[in-house]
Amino acid sequence: MSRALGYDLKKHESHDIINIMKKRGPKKFHKIKTWQLLVILIPLFFMDATLLRLDHIRMTELRDAVMAADEAEESDEVIAEKLTALKDFVFSNVVINVADDNGNQKIMFGTGPFYLEHTYIRAANKALSEAEAKLADDSNPNGNIYGMASETCRAQAIANGWSWDDANYINCMMGEINKYPASDDIQSTIKASLPSTELYRHNYASPILAPTITGLAILVTLIIIVVILMRMIWWVILRLSLLFI
Repeated sequence: MSRALGYDLKKHESHDIINIMKKRGPKKFHKIKTWQLLVILIPLFFMDATLLRLDHIRMTELRDAVMAADEAEESDEVIAEKLTALKDFVFSNVVINVADDNGNQKIMFGTGPFYLEHTYIRAANKALSEAEAKLADDSNPNGNIYGMASETCRAQAIANGWSWDDANYINCMMGEINKYPASDDIQSTIKASLPSTELYRHNYASPILAPTITGLAILVTLIIIVVILMRMIWWVILRLSLLFI
């Protein structure tokens, strides 16, 4: 009996302690002065900036790896793997970046737009090669369209120093090919089906807040800023109310 009574007393005491702590917690927070919160913000700003910079550097490393693989003409599988690593990192971290968007420098969350030029050129050349075999068919009423376009663009490529995988050469070829109309029944066999450039343009956006150390630090900073603003608004309201008393 005495043991049961002692257990109940300890249980009640523990509940009392928890209730006291719950009541004291908010009171202790309210006792923190506004100037003290401002002082706390200073190291928090430095911490936020450092963590954001580290995330930005990591994103840049992953994006540069993608661009290097594209320039080195790695296989599509390798490029896709590196793109996945970049996308997974950006989607799960807070990444602030200053990127070029149609000639304008903008601050954005994420990688910003980037273009896999070499991968696109390889795909375009493959499409042109397939078109070359199809366009050589004598059933085309305009003759070998690819051959005629190639003669014209080859001369321009030599004059301008274009390589055969240069975008200018590809654009020339497509311009010349499109000059020759085709009958409806063979139109699909004489036009090169170039892939859309949008398939090779990427822009991964990151969340504004993420469940990471960086996201937690930013969240704490925002909470303190909101508390300071609320206190300042309340102080102004009190001052104004005193004027009318």
